[in-house]
Amino acid sequence: MEAVTFGVLGAVTAWRGPRALALKGPRHRAVLARLILARRRVVPVARLVEDLWDAPPPRAVGAVRTFVGDLRRALEPDRPPRAPARLLVTEGPGYALRAAPGTVDAWRFEAAVAEADRLPAAQAPDRLRAALGEWRGPAYAEFGTEDWARGERSRLTELRLRAVERRAELLVELGRAAEAVPDLDAHLTEHPWREESWRLLALALYRTGRQADALAVLRRARALLAGRLGIDPGPRLRRLEAGILAQDPDLDPPGEPADPAARLWARTTEAYDRTVAAGSRARLESTVGLLRSLAVTGGGGLEAAREHRLTAVQAAEETGDAELTARVIGAYDVPANWTRSDDPELARSIVAAAERTLAALPEDPATDAARCRLLATVALESRGVRSPRGPRAAAEAERIARRLDDPALLAFALNGVFMQSCTRAGLAPRRDAIGVELVALGTRHGLVNYEILGHLIRLQARSALADLTAADAQAAAVDRLAERHERPLVAVFTAWYLALRQAATAGPRADAHDRAEAAYRSAAGRLDGAGMPGLERGLLPLALLGLRLAHGRPARVDPDADWGPYRPWAEPFALLAEGRDTEARSALRALPEPPPDLLYEALCCAEAALALALGDRPALRRTYDRLLPASGELAGAGSGLLTFGPVDGWLDAIRRALDA
Repeated sequence: MEAVTFGVLGAVTAWRGPRALALKGPRHRAVLARLILARRRVVPVARLVEDLWDAPPPRAVGAVRTFVGDLRRALEPDRPPRAPARLLVTEGPGYALRAAPGTVDAWRFEAAVAEADRLPAAQAPDRLRAALGEWRGPAYAEFGTEDWARGERSRLTELRLRAVERRAELLVELGRAAEAVPDLDAHLTEHPWREESWRLLALALYRTGRQADALAVLRRARALLAGRLGIDPGPRLRRLEAGILAQDPDLDPPGEPADPAARLWARTTEAYDRTVAAGSRARLESTVGLLRSLAVTGGGGLEAAREHRLTAVQAAEETGDAELTARVIGAYDVPANWTRSDDPELARSIVAAAERTLAALPEDPATDAARCRLLATVALESRGVRSPRGPRAAAEAERIARRLDDPALLAFALNGVFMQSCTRAGLAPRRDAIGVELVALGTRHGLVNYEILGHLIRLQARSALADLTAADAQAAAVDRLAERHERPLVAVFTAWYLALRQAATAGPRADAHDRAEAAYRSAAGRLDGAGMPGLERGLLPLALLGLRLAHGRPARVDPDADWGPYRPWAEPFALLAEGRDTEARSALRALPEPPPDLLYEALCCAEAALALALGDRPALRRTYDRLLPASGELAGAGSGLLTFGPVDGWLDAIRRALDA
């Protein structure tokens, strides 16, 4: 059963997985909130009565027990009758909530803020941003007037405000002042008495070349403090104002970031701040153009593009102009050849924005191109998600693009079709045809990024079809294009292809196996700093598992390795190795169908290996049916990265086991 998690950074609530639990009335939530606030310590019943009522009713103690019983049923619905509670426990004179440290959003927030203080300065802003994302509203929102909540609410609120300011301070110190400005603006709208925030906003503006705006901010701070509080600005604000007026060199930005993409972002946003009004339509559209260019550089550029893309979309939505929003969302037509998202939460947010914009667009032939781009975006960002919406959006985008006869639009739509081409095994020929068309479109119309994408798709598809000679030709062609047009991410994929090739052609000798393993490890090193966590996480251990299984060696699974999204397929192997066959069988039966991505066949083979080891006939039949359409292919090689060996070998082994 999924763990129960709790939220107090906003309305008090509890969830099991993504589902909010029904907590009944306000006093039930008050009991839960009071126990969370106690941090696993016992709260006596008498104290709960005192906190819940100004004038307790005659049967207040019985009411508290009823509230606790109702909460227990909501939190542990499968607990047998009269079995002791494990989460909301009775102890001594009262009750305690034995929540694990990571299951309460306020506790996670505090831990993340503390962790950020220990991280290198370059990593801390992202950690603080993630920590601040825990907040859904005021802490203990519905209990703001309660004496028992007041102190904790104030403490958490102050910690949040300091985290906002600390993140802004780090960004300014790191030479990323332009990124700090929007958050500080919003922060001061809600908390105009924070002198440190005024100082940081003025300094950030000055360091982005906006001296006049910086002085205007300081004048606003002075007027607000004097007019409403009757006090003068503090010494730090006064010193900053004097330094700006004197153009003190100590206020100049630090040295430029070492990462070229970060330098490009900093320089360009400074130019935007000087020449284009913040929030203007021109700024929004041109910002997305910059993000698109940054994304293809990889590494810091790809991370910067992800970080700022949603901000641009949200700003466009706030204008209420559906056509502008459609252009901002659809302008990010960055070719993608990996069918698992690097940031699933961002992808869901982009899909939701695209769907809202589709619904708001007027029904007019003039908006067909914008509608096509939005549909292609939905298809791309729904990658690896098993839902009928992604394939439908891809098919509709392709139909519109072909009718409009726009090569760039068609290339974007075909990228969406490719992302939705892994819904079952055996679809490599379909993907190869997509790659052929993309190469032709890119060559004829100067769409270099899509020409590169077409070759990478064909490399993957020909690998799946065991046509390594053709895959070699695609790898050579894409390497030439990448060198000519400075596309560094391509080398990541071709290095992995070479490792795949070595694994696929390695004989049974131990030295051949060792060379293939070394090639995988070398390729994995190229992922460091590439900015592609959706590709990187779990890939190396999965590749090494496939290498062993493809050559008939026993599975060797390191349970402490970062298996990422592939952990459900790895853990049963670890249980088997420990002789825990019953638990391994339960884990096998709990496996979901692999996600619709380029590793579908590889994960089917991992499941088949488990089913063969355990003699689990239902799992064998299931994996046989899933793998059969890929007969004749190399399992997993459709990724262009790894292989579990010929699919036919797995099908034969399953047939023999079922016939036995």
